Amino acid sequence: MAPEVRTQEMLIGPDWVRSHSGATFENRDPTSGEVLTTLPEAGAEDVDRAVAAAKEALPGWSSGTGAERGRLLTKLADRLEEEQDYISELESSDNGRPRRETASQSRIVAKWYRYFAGLADKIEGATIPVDGPYLNYTKRTPVGVCAAITPWNHPMLIATKKLAPALASGCTVVLKPSELAPLSVLELGRMAQDVGFPPGVLNIIPGQAEAGKALSVHPDIKRVDVTGSTATGIAVAKASAGSLKRLGLELGGKAANLVFADADLERAVRGAVFSGYIAQGQSCVAGGRVLVERSIAEDFARAMTERVGAIVVGDPLEPTTQMGPLITPTAAARVREIVTDAVDEGAGLRVGGDTPANLPDRASPDGFFEPTFLWVDDPQMRAAQEEIFGPVVTLTPFDNEAQAIEIANDIPFGLGAAVWTGDISRAHRVSDAVRAGIVWINDYHRIDPASPWGGFGLSGYGRENGLDAMREYTEVKSTWVATEEPALDWYDSKEFEQRLN
Repeated sequence: MAPEVRTQEMLIGPDWVRSHSGATFENRDPTSGEVLTTLPEAGAEDVDRAVAAAKEALPGWSSGTGAERGRLLTKLADRLEEEQDYISELESSDNGRPRRETASQSRIVAKWYRYFAGLADKIEGATIPVDGPYLNYTKRTPVGVCAAITPWNHPMLIATKKLAPALASGCTVVLKPSELAPLSVLELGRMAQDVGFPPGVLNIIPGQAEAGKALSVHPDIKRVDVTGSTATGIAVAKASAGSLKRLGLELGGKAANLVFADADLERAVRGAVFSGYIAQGQSCVAGGRVLVERSIAEDFARAMTERVGAIVVGDPLEPTTQMGPLITPTAAARVREIVTDAVDEGAGLRVGGDTPANLPDRASPDGFFEPTFLWVDDPQMRAAQEEIFGPVVTLTPFDNEAQAIEIANDIPFGLGAAVWTGDISRAHRVSDAVRAGIVWINDYHRIDPASPWGGFGLSGYGRENGLDAMREYTEVKSTWVATEEPALDWYDSKEFEQRLN
């Protein structure tokens, strides 16, 4: 049974409200297609109200101590841990990910709030050695009112990766969760209120493209942080250019697992399956490509085919399910089209490629697609170049290290990659050569709130996590103090040679 939906309005300042226009949208369960609830759809007027609330709250929040902000972030972490089972159930109903995945993810979210709570009172400047009788020092000040635009695939975690450093830095936030899976993020607003966050510090407005565009152009928004498709990131960058907002863009990807002949084959297969099929492959850092040294490619393919074929597809609320539906029937249809085109162009279909059999009674088959594994000799094929955002992995063989690196880098994206080898020198050499913001060696998709996360190329720019995230949400102010006596008189003829500025 789907859990009760407790929060069905948008949070603006202290109030849970409907949209100004009265517009609503249906929030659907991707497994059955049934309506979970009806939510208010934010428009430009609602964005104005939310930004005004965040702007009003900013002076008090940013001028308070870091210790005070850290205390509230810690209380929010405690509350999230208390409600982690409910959040897991809610997300599985809302975006179709199996409970085994949402439960694991909801258990770690509190770490981000605790980590940034610890940094909130440690935002340091520096004393700069400069020429002459001067003291020069820097301070970091909050950027101001920030917008966060978040996706449906990891709703709570990705919202948290933006909120925790923004709030710790003294910024206030207007958050627009994806209209496809906003329920857990709305619950975050309820929990923040319950633990004592001041009104307006966090505002949550579910909506569609209109709300995202209104946030991108709003003159009082000083920074926009987006996780989404590359097309979405480009649209936000264009819309925000007129006001020169600071941007953080975590966008698409087409990550490669580079598997060398000296790798632990079983470990590499397990890693490749995990990287490619977790979240139904609907992840920006999904390992959609496996590049395997030719001498072991067929052995690797056989082992991976067996594992992929054994993935249990079904109702995400059932504990035995390992893969649920895609987010919408439209998404499933697009995946089918790409797989069909690949096979028509000569890709070898090793397993999958169709609607799963034996789905549960409540499941709508239009939203499901089998975990699919393709042998692709041509790395320029669409299936090996385009972000599929579905449960499809391609295998391409390579002949040597240089060719593996060339294929891995021959895409416009650069978010994640993994290197599988028993040679420590090769591991570091290849990691350095691969153009990606995150590289794992003999593992995949390990994350931590302290470790920077972000990409190269069309995967975006800016970084989440760690000290890098705190820098993204603060501005540097440089202060000069003259210590000489008497003060310089520029127009005294005896002084002009001593200084130009």
